[in-house]
Amino acid sequence: MNLPELTEFVKELGEKPFRAKQLYQWMHEKLSPSLDDMTNLPKTFREKLKENASYTSLETVQMYESDIDGTRKYLFGLGDGNIIESVLMRYKHGNSVCISSQVGCRMGCRFCASTLDGLTRNLTAGEMLDQIYRIQLSTGERVSNVVVMGSGEPMDNYDNVVRFVRLLSDENGLNISQRNITVSTCGLVPGIKKLADEGLSITLALSLHAPNDEVRKTLMPIAYKYSLSEILPACKEYFEKTGRRLTFEYSLVQGVNDNLDEAKKLAELIKDMHGHVNLIPVNPIKERDYKQSGREAIEQFKGYLEKKGINVTIRREMGRDISGACGQLRKSYLKKEGEGES
Repeated sequence: MNLPELTEFVKELGEKPFRAKQLYQWMHEKLSPSLDDMTNLPKTFREKLKENASYTSLETVQMYESDIDGTRKYLFGLGDGNIIESVLMRYKHGNSVCISSQVGCRMGCRFCASTLDGLTRNLTAGEMLDQIYRIQLSTGERVSNVVVMGSGEPMDNYDNVVRFVRLLSDENGLNISQRNITVSTCGLVPGIKKLADEGLSITLALSLHAPNDEVRKTLMPIAYKYSLSEILPACKEYFEKTGRRLTFEYSLVQGVNDNLDEAKKLAELIKDMHGHVNLIPVNPIKERDYKQSGREAIEQFKGYLEKKGINVTIRREMGRDISGACGQLRKSYLKKEGEGES
């Protein structure tokens, strides 16, 4: 709940409105893991809250820290026993957290481990927020950037994601600037158009991964539903309405989408899009036979785009030694648990 909703709820419980502000501070500033820690709230009020509401607090099931770059990967347990994962990445400019928006995913992108077992359910706004809260509490360091790029398709959980963004950027909470929040999509056109009208100033990242529908269909089943001729105008509309430059995510897969012919098509496709291309050396997953492009191919691809005046970066690989890619850690954890039960 946001603060006005929480104030109404507290009044309905027969409590004074100022208690809502105290409660909100415990949740969103002090990041309290339980109602019992909220010592300046009367015990009777806390009991009432336990009876009339559920309090989201994720349990850290496992945490791995990379010896290479200090990246941390968390497996969190939800109240219903499901498992999700989040990643903390440390950069010179501050700490960035990548969160999940769903348990699993139904989009079926072929290079991603998140989607191998399909979608279990959507996360609530509280479950998305608490991934950041538990991480900030465990490190004692402020999170300054958030990317909704973990397991799940954010536009497939639209209302909860928008509520999450508003709560995260609320001045009464962590107050993370919306300019430091990125939400990704594999191309759900209605969601992109709707998001353009929300009055938010977040960055939209499109998982593009191919310069045409033919190649895109081999990587991403969503390409059968929404073609690039529908997706790109929606992205352009997003830029025009928000003034926020788009990011185009492009995972480089050896022999599939990493040659100069593809680079030329990509440059032609997005030349008028005011976008930034983020080249991602694909993280191999054992369930698929995709291989990462060689360094030379990656540099040539980048060089060609730059020559055409397109802003491009190569994503730094982080957490490779701790299964850093989307869905990998959860997948191996669930496999181990399943083997233990059988």
